Amino acid sequence: MMVNRLLRSNAVVQVGGIVGDGGLPRISTSFARFTSGEASLRSEPTDEKGFKGHDMLAPFTAGWQSSDLNPLVIERSEGSYVYDIKGKKYLDALAGLWCTALGGNEPRLVAAATKQLNTLPFYHSFWNRTTMPSLDLAKELIGMFTARKMGKVFFTNSGSEANDTQVKLVWYYNNALGRPNKKKFIARSKSYHGSTLISASLSGLPALHQKFDLPAAFVLHTDCPHYWRHHLPGETEEEFSTRLANNLENLIVKEGPETIAAFIAEPVMGAGGVIPPPKTYFEKVQAVVKKYDILFIADEVITAFGRLGTMFGCDRYNIHPDLVSLAKALSSAYMPVGAILVSSEISEVIYSQSNKLGTFSHGFTYSGHPVSCAVALEALKIYRERNITKHVQEISPVFQEGIKAFSGSPIIGEIRGTGLILGTEFSDNKSPNDPFPSEWGVGSIFGAECEKRGLLVRVAGDNIMMSPPLIFTQKQVDELISIYGEALNSTEKRVLELKSQAN
Repeated sequence: MMVNRLLRSNAVVQVGGIVGDGGLPRISTSFARFTSGEASLRSEPTDEKGFKGHDMLAPFTAGWQSSDLNPLVIERSEGSYVYDIKGKKYLDALAGLWCTALGGNEPRLVAAATKQLNTLPFYHSFWNRTTMPSLDLAKELIGMFTARKMGKVFFTNSGSEANDTQVKLVWYYNNALGRPNKKKFIARSKSYHGSTLISASLSGLPALHQKFDLPAAFVLHTDCPHYWRHHLPGETEEEFSTRLANNLENLIVKEGPETIAAFIAEPVMGAGGVIPPPKTYFEKVQAVVKKYDILFIADEVITAFGRLGTMFGCDRYNIHPDLVSLAKALSSAYMPVGAILVSSEISEVIYSQSNKLGTFSHGFTYSGHPVSCAVALEALKIYRERNITKHVQEISPVFQEGIKAFSGSPIIGEIRGTGLILGTEFSDNKSPNDPFPSEWGVGSIFGAECEKRGLLVRVAGDNIMMSPPLIFTQKQVDELISIYGEALNSTEKRVLELKSQAN
């Protein structure tokens, strides 16, 4: 069958220039730096006793970091702050991993988990058995999502599992409709959709593919919608969006529309560098996929539940998806939980097919875990009761404008973001074509200066990303801006020193 042939091959179609000779990903210096994971910003080995050489195979961490450096061990959290085992306090400007929307130690979430643990710590949702928290959460999510009417909710434990499941659902759906060749997925360069086999294949970051024999060949990648980096001279945002939509259509026609199952996109690209869509982008892309009967999957793992100042990113950008992936802020990360919203059109076909086969044979032991669902239900109540979207709308302009005031820095190429998500990209001469030498580690220098001053940010090469808790206060925004400015000043001085040494 076609799917088997696709899975056996490593070939991949890419539009946007990140594939090298022979179809194998070429990992450029900038991409390697992007994911080299300055996860530990303490860049010099020390003799200090600690946890160097610990027993974890740590995710997204280079081996030398685990072996040679002490990890930053976080011991407790309090609101928008976390504390390490030495008692040092940090403003957590990434909300954990884009996820602790309500900060640390929200008593209502702790109470919800405790109550459920004391009542029913676990039961599954297989074979038409389930629990009340999972039923209640499914109903709540269906009612909450208003970009279009959804039919059913499928529970997972993470965003990666959700996006992995999306592919299986779409294949199941097309097989049921007698379309066995409609199996390819189109994602975007620099997208991030997870790190399981399929979700890593969907992700448009070559480091997730390198030496893992990925991406799977049924995944195609189209252009990254980063206007600053990829627009042509004199091209407006609208013209840029038109060109990208045309490129997407050309890719579909080249591959054959009858072979393309779905297009997946984050409303705002997160781990790829915080890249908001250019003007009219989603309007034009949705028109293309609809024209060729291709499903639209919205990956809302980062953008849902208020991050952009709307309850969902789809609301912000007028996206009408067929399927939606959720996780992270769904429980404010207090318990692992993910979910897929499935349109009625798709869920009805899935039900019909499962009736013919005798069962829908997909799921996880912890799908709809009652403790996770109980915590998620309480989180959704808090978002509504505290009108979290309104709070983000009020506080985010101060956050965005305060950081963007540093745009004139000679080492900053672009500061971009919306709502409570923001990225800084360092470059020389304020040009996307003049990166700093990778060995300088400008992003790592800045991240280390922030950490030294009690601010935790995401460092990815020469990109800095922030997505603070949605409960951020004016005082905390001011604190963040102040530390950012101090760290930037120190980084500018270090870059001048490096330039002087290079000359």
